[in-house]
Amino acid sequence: MGFETLRIEKQDRVATLTLNRPERHNAFNLAMARELASFWTDVKRDPEVVCVIVTGAGDKAFCTGMDIADVADGSARSTGTLARSESPWFQLTAIQNRCWKPVITAVNGMACGGGLHFVADSDLVICSETASFFDTHVKVGLIAGLEPVGLARRMPLEAVLRMTLLGGSERIDARQALAFGLVGEVLPPDQLLPRARELAAKIAEHSPAALARSKQAIWESLDVGLDEALSRTWKLIHEHIGHPDLDEGSRAFVEKRRPRWAPYTEK
Repeated sequence: MGFETLRIEKQDRVATLTLNRPERHNAFNLAMARELASFWTDVKRDPEVVCVIVTGAGDKAFCTGMDIADVADGSARSTGTLARSESPWFQLTAIQNRCWKPVITAVNGMACGGGLHFVADSDLVICSETASFFDTHVKVGLIAGLEPVGLARRMPLEAVLRMTLLGGSERIDARQALAFGLVGEVLPPDQLLPRARELAAKIAEHSPAALARSKQAIWESLDVGLDEALSRTWKLIHEHIGHPDLDEGSRAFVEKRRPRWAPYTEK
């Protein structure tokens, strides 16, 4: 699959997605937004992909959000009247595309504005010592809404509001991000991708179906109260009964061998 704005590598059941507009700090334009939607559709349907790594090209920026040039020339506004479910600007991440395969985000530099979608919607987030996190929406007259709402489920509310209301005047550095729980690890730049690949390889050892349904249960629980979340999870567990991985996992454990998991895809 060839893309103009993305670089994709698939190896050992892991897909690595690199946002590839380094000359624009990996800001997403309409082309990238549409390519991201296509990428996640491909991931859902590919039985060989169990886990995904997301990162940015170059060493300065992970993603600085929507390309301001698209805003200035009106390209972004042309899609502004669409419903959220139809908008290309809301089909950037796995969660937005209802893809339940695990995602590791490796933040290699600045993560700003709409680039924070990838952080807010990731399962595991690690970052380089050079990473920084900030939001400039209000600085250019835009509502900082979607990204902070997602981030408020990952980090303290005051930290989210500070980032939002200061409009980029101050930035959260890597160590602060770790303290806030926004990232799980801070690494030297040259160790960032190797560590992401190490984590992805460990994840990819497990049952693809169990991984995806576990992720789905956890993320969907954030949308409802506890009782309904447990009921939904119980339904997923019942749907999983009879899946071949249940028997395979126990047999492999008893026989002291690596499990041979069934392929997993999503619609």
